[in-house]
Amino acid sequence: MRDVDELVGVVFSGLSALVVAGVTDEGEFIRVSARTRDDPVACPMCGQLTGRVHGFHRRVIADVPVDGRRVVASVRVRRMVCPVLGCPRQTFREQVPGLIERYQRRTRRLADQLGMIVKELAGRAGARLSRVLACAISLSTALRLLMRRAVPPLRVPRVLGIDDFALKRRHRYATVIIDAETGERIDVLPDRTTKTLAAWLREHPGVEYVCRDGSGSYGEAIRQALPEAVQVSDRWHLWSNLCGKVLAEVRSHSACWATAVNPVRPGGVREQTTRERWQQVHHLLDQGVGILECARRLDVALNTVKRYARLKEPTGDRRAPRYKPTLVDPYREHLRQRRAENPAVPVTHLLREIKELGYAGSANLLVRYLTQGRAEGDRPVTTPQRFARLLLTRPENLRDKDTALLRELTTACPEMAGLARLTGEFAQLLTPAQGNDVKLTAWIASVRAVDLPHLRSFTNGLELDRAAVDAGLTIRHHNGRTEGVNTRTKKIMRQMHGRAGFDLLRHRILLQ
Repeated sequence: MRDVDELVGVVFSGLSALVVAGVTDEGEFIRVSARTRDDPVACPMCGQLTGRVHGFHRRVIADVPVDGRRVVASVRVRRMVCPVLGCPRQTFREQVPGLIERYQRRTRRLADQLGMIVKELAGRAGARLSRVLACAISLSTALRLLMRRAVPPLRVPRVLGIDDFALKRRHRYATVIIDAETGERIDVLPDRTTKTLAAWLREHPGVEYVCRDGSGSYGEAIRQALPEAVQVSDRWHLWSNLCGKVLAEVRSHSACWATAVNPVRPGGVREQTTRERWQQVHHLLDQGVGILECARRLDVALNTVKRYARLKEPTGDRRAPRYKPTLVDPYREHLRQRRAENPAVPVTHLLREIKELGYAGSANLLVRYLTQGRAEGDRPVTTPQRFARLLLTRPENLRDKDTALLRELTTACPEMAGLARLTGEFAQLLTPAQGNDVKLTAWIASVRAVDLPHLRSFTNGLELDRAAVDAGLTIRHHNGRTEGVNTRTKKIMRQMHGRAGFDLLRHRILLQ
């Protein structure tokens, strides 16, 4: 019997505050019969200890499963009599702190385990998993357990990270606020307006640095509420904006560099339309018509007219062709060799030869392949995206053939050579260091001295938020942890499938 008592003490150690009288196997669950100890307890109203028993009651509480089955503890508790005359509570039921609490039907440790499940999975998924773990709860109970978990107390950090995330893309957004040094969630605001953020910052003063993206509403809110705080522009967003401008520059000069490495193909409808529109815009501008009036007469957007007005020549933004793999690709070397030996070899002869080698495609596919010049090309067609990627990659991370291709592309177009130089110089500024603000001024002057309109518009955006950009290039604080919180938030929203409200979403974000 002593061994059995020891086994019960090991398996049901969470019930050690009770006196276990017996354990019964009832098939689907295990019943533990127990009672409270005979120690005096304190009155919940006056705090006076008492050992006088008025009566007994039976409480049934659930405990953590054992051997894949539910555990139900049937506990006899005492109703005690308060010894103080005039106490509002003449009698009261005894409680066992940490085990049996008022109105609860689960032990504290089972409630904590279920709380961790619903913290990660929320309602439906948490309820499904609880059934597998032999402690089944309903959807409503799972949500109540989740909302009952206390969020960390709000504190004001020294360095704040602010970013927005979509509640409904392109319609509704919210704002997440974290400690940019530790990643701790501070608060979640229901929108991303200047008024809401400024009110929150006024209620929680003491912030010294605020990391943010290029949002104008956030910048204005910080200036209104914390004029003495240092705003730090996030370096990743600066680089991302530069990448977009570099791609736009590469596309605008594709007629210059693409002919050096890609097969020359006649312009299509897009190029012809672009040339006609360029001529129309410049014809009106030469007559002294304003840009706004040009947009009205031509029935196009104002920004479109501005873009054509900046172009000195109608380049047409010719797009290099993009080819997908075909059935002819495995026989490319054979076709190259045969056409090099005899340039006038008939296509029917080539078709018969590669069919003997296993070709299973059609004759039309082979004709298109040869007409596009894919058999003679020494390398794949270079697209603007690929060229931009070469410009934006660290030189030491490029392969030898990519380095050679980049050198050939920049040699073919002087503007691309300047773009490559300026992109590399800006990339060096993204490593925070003292003096980068002075180097940025020189870099902006260099950009404005060359004919790169898209890159020049990037510098205009930098000047509009120059103080925050200077801080981002000289101070090591950044918004990276805020972006990580947003990634985690997207996972939470996918779990909830948009069925829950903002209060539940905010609670889950703060619990992470």
